[in-house]
Amino acid sequence: MTDAHELPLVVPPMGRASHYWLPDDDAYMSRTERKRGTGPYESAVPPAIAGLQLAIPHDLVADLEESARMLGELDAYAATKLGVKDRVLGPMSSILLRTESTSSSQIENLTVGAKNLALQEIGEGKSNNAAVVVGNVRAMEAALAWSEHLDEQGLLAMHKALLSAQFGWEAYAGRFRNELVWIGGSSHGPVHASHVGPQPELVEPAILDMLKFLQRDDLPVIVQCAIAHAQFETIHPFADGNGRVGRALVHAVLRNKGLVRNVTPPVSAGLLTDTSRYFHALQQYRDGDARPIAMCFTSACRYASVTGIRLIDALEHQLDESREALRGVRAGATAWNVLPLLIEQPIINREYLTVKLGLTQKTADRAIDTLTKYGVLTEIMGGRRNAVWAHQGILQVLDDYAAQLRRR
Repeated sequence: MTDAHELPLVVPPMGRASHYWLPDDDAYMSRTERKRGTGPYESAVPPAIAGLQLAIPHDLVADLEESARMLGELDAYAATKLGVKDRVLGPMSSILLRTESTSSSQIENLTVGAKNLALQEIGEGKSNNAAVVVGNVRAMEAALAWSEHLDEQGLLAMHKALLSAQFGWEAYAGRFRNELVWIGGSSHGPVHASHVGPQPELVEPAILDMLKFLQRDDLPVIVQCAIAHAQFETIHPFADGNGRVGRALVHAVLRNKGLVRNVTPPVSAGLLTDTSRYFHALQQYRDGDARPIAMCFTSACRYASVTGIRLIDALEHQLDESREALRGVRAGATAWNVLPLLIEQPIINREYLTVKLGLTQKTADRAIDTLTKYGVLTEIMGGRRNAVWAHQGILQVLDDYAAQLRRR
């Protein structure tokens, strides 16, 4: 919430259109529920923002600049530590992307541990939530691929990557909705909803306007991310997955504008530290003040920078300990090639190594035997087709990061 002494960041308030809702005749509802779910409601009419002129308060400008600087520091630190061509630490950039994808999903109450996510990635998962979060990882990867153009086709591809992994929603993947959506209230209708998206015919024009807003280069990048994200969530253009796509959108913008180049900073982890503030800020944006959502993002970016650096260091420490454990292994052994992959994929099986590194099964077995013998890997139960091994230290680092978010 904006304090009394803080100037607002004024944007056009969301318009509203009045309608009347009658539940479907075949809806499974009691008489009381049908009566309560019948009545007037208002749907959103998003204002145009492509040509939006902003008067950004000076103190907010300073906050935006500091947050952008800290994201740049994370990116530079990651470039130094990871290196684009660094075969040893390069896979760490993938785990940062997965960390962000997991945090974004957790905002939607989709929680999954590092072990279940890693099992899902090698086809050994049994968790529905893990499958959905893997879909979010794919959407995030699509977002980074889309960052060069920020066009409608790429946005739809991002959504298709997300929803194709969500059982029962495949038919809705990669296309704008043709029905009404709402947040809160009853599943039977929008009468008591906290937010009702625009009528379907308004969705595509509003999205095209938002994409034009993203083509501009005359705004601070983080405030541009915050406003575009809030506008996207107001439009709610898809039947499902709007929150996760809207947060993936932020990373496409950060990459497109050059604020980050090497990693996916865990911005959603920052938003996850105070979800009530985040959701309230979205409502304040719809009422005509973008300052709260901008401040949510500046805080989230600072959190992403500080904790992202710590996460890189903690993962590098795990690699250092594993290298020390393997000191007696000859330099050319395949186990050394497998070691950095454990950052990206802390649970492996033989099939993963044969596909990822092109190893023969015999060579993969030899590498796993070496890593197990020297205590780097531990054989765990859970493989449906064959045995599965885990790097327990890396899994613990990732679970500790998630636990830190829950404590906050």
